[in-house]
Amino acid sequence: MTEHRAIIRTGATVSVGPRPTTAPGPGELSIATLYAGLCGTDIQMLRGLRDDPSPVIGHEGIARVVAAGAGAPDWCAPGTLVAVNPTHPTDPGFLLGHNVDGLLQERTLLPASALTGGMVLPLPATTDVGLAPLLEPLAVVRYALGELRAFAPRTLLVVGDGTIGHLALRAAHRWLGEDVRVVLVHHTPEGRAFSQGRPHRAELLLGIEELATRRWDAPVAALLATPRNATLAALEAVLAAAAPDLAVDIVGGLPPGATTPSLPGLDLAAVRAANCGGIPDPALVTTTAQGVRLLGHRGVGNRHLLDAAAELARAPEQYRDLITHETDLAGAARLMRSLAGSGHRLFDGRRLVKLAVRVNDREQT
Repeated sequence: MTEHRAIIRTGATVSVGPRPTTAPGPGELSIATLYAGLCGTDIQMLRGLRDDPSPVIGHEGIARVVAAGAGAPDWCAPGTLVAVNPTHPTDPGFLLGHNVDGLLQERTLLPASALTGGMVLPLPATTDVGLAPLLEPLAVVRYALGELRAFAPRTLLVVGDGTIGHLALRAAHRWLGEDVRVVLVHHTPEGRAFSQGRPHRAELLLGIEELATRRWDAPVAALLATPRNATLAALEAVLAAAAPDLAVDIVGGLPPGATTPSLPGLDLAAVRAANCGGIPDPALVTTTAQGVRLLGHRGVGNRHLLDAAAELARAPEQYRDLITHETDLAGAARLMRSLAGSGHRLFDGRRLVKLAVRVNDREQT
């Protein structure tokens, strides 16, 4: 049996080690990751805040097809560039990097359900694979802004200064229109200082405590790009600042059964879970007794991934600087160990927004 290298979680440890390389069976696909990313949910898993079972994480990336099992579509030829939609809209048994081994390894075996479910997307051969870690998060932004556009907002409040937040402020005029005012809302002075130094900035940078001190041009849309433990506080802040002429997309995670006194009786986690993988289309929206339009979503549809790929190809330099760190598998394991044992997002003295992990050299795949 052959083996390949992977970043493996074992209990509280993270290390590079061998994994068996299995040839694809009927309908399966073996892919070689070129570049993969590390996202906020991955960091939560490293810190023990989520109990997802996969020992190999990573759901953001671009790979090449290595081999296809019998019955795979004709386009699955070796060498084809592909992206994998990590969230199956109807099969909870396929959640890449969560309950199915992810992309932070030299070979990933995708089950037949990934192909039959349309979760593997061929990409143009000219795709800039160095931007791979931004593809799935930008697709999340495409999903959110596409749904919020229906409310014709004049103000967009982006709460959260991680990858999603920074991608959203840069894509807002592209997908919401030039007239919307974009505000990026931070939780820490360090995050605000990072945003201030970026080449592409929102019209206004605020701390979350400042939201209620301003008057906002309505209608107002809010995109909550927050970690699971900060989403409720972010929602309460935007409700206090902008209700009732407000539409909110909860991109950030929520604990099961999450509620807020500001919206009594409403299961916020159920609102978010009502839209998964781009289904239904358009998304289900809940109008609260206070008149607030509330929606959320898990995962993205294939159309969002393809739109994001087209946007990265159109304007790569508008997004590239958000990849703040790049390394190989060994370096990524070192970074992941550091993050697992800390509560911050600093590494090598710099704020981490998006990590790009070189998993395979292009010439060797």
